Amino acid sequence: MRTLRQQLAVVPGIVLLFVVGYAGKFTEQWLAAYGKAHHLTLPNIEYVLWAIVFGLIVSNTVGVPAIFRAGVDTYEFWLKIGIVLLGVRFVLGDIVKLGGVSLACVVLELALAIVVMTALGRAFKLSPKLTSLLAIGASVCGVSAIIAAKGAIEADDEDASYAIAAILALGAVSLLVFPLVGRAIGMSDHAYGLWVGLAVDNTAEAVAAGALYSDAAGKFAVLAKTTRNATIGFVVLGYALYWVRRSQAHAIAHKGAFLWQKFPKFVLGFLVISGIATAGAFSQAQAADLANLSRWAFLLTFAGVGLRTDVRELARQGWRPLAVGVVGEFAIAALTLAMIVAAARRFVF
Repeated sequence: MRTLRQQLAVVPGIVLLFVVGYAGKFTEQWLAAYGKAHHLTLPNIEYVLWAIVFGLIVSNTVGVPAIFRAGVDTYEFWLKIGIVLLGVRFVLGDIVKLGGVSLACVVLELALAIVVMTALGRAFKLSPKLTSLLAIGASVCGVSAIIAAKGAIEADDEDASYAIAAILALGAVSLLVFPLVGRAIGMSDHAYGLWVGLAVDNTAEAVAAGALYSDAAGKFAVLAKTTRNATIGFVVLGYALYWVRRSQAHAIAHKGAFLWQKFPKFVLGFLVISGIATAGAFSQAQAADLANLSRWAFLLTFAGVGLRTDVRELARQGWRPLAVGVVGEFAIAALTLAMIVAAARRFVF
């Protein structure tokens, strides 16, 4: 009975995700139809951004009532479902196309983000564990990595809250800034998608920022971001062992089990679906249906991103973690952009 009540508790919020997300999709289609009917050239703003904008409007005006919150919190579940189903659009050869150079860039980004955030955290005199959480979030996958690391390094709830607020504050900005920068300097779909996958922390925003540029850029963004996500267990384990050595976290008895616990299982789902697609097990119609389902899942995800972002709450978290987040994220974005541009010129992608 309790399980049934818990399941029913998420229904109102999922309905709200659908309503907000579909409003974004309807707005995109209505503007396109209106422009065509009246021979107007209107900006092509995709449902991705509209869904987030409408979610932001709701969360920062009337707010999200308690009855909807459990369902709204499922947006990360829909994100994972969307990425798994998106595997139908990638044959394993596409994944290989990410290339050794791109994989090397992923490794460099991890090291770069950790160094930048650690240096800034110390410069702004943040607590050591808050600095660790910011470094983990910026290097791997944003909020998910912070949540995974919180228990492993035994950080305070307040530190986790500060780190999450700092990371979230930059998420919406990336949706506006990254496509503008990419188009301003004429980045290829491959280079731009790789940059987004490296520099944008939260998976939802990375997927959205890639899709806003082009379909091909979105695919490369998903590949690069999924590769980053796969390292979460190793990064969190490294920090956990560091804090164990400082006698400020519990010892880890089984490192293999720890890695499996932290590993994002949806990455395996993505690879399985991609492998099935590579083997030709899906008909063209089936592949199209699965790809369409992934877009519906992302519709709920992007609505959730907006509904979960409370600007007033971010402002209440204090200025120092936010300052470290802003300075650090811009520094990481600039450094990874320089890295990608240099690599693209050298290896032509």
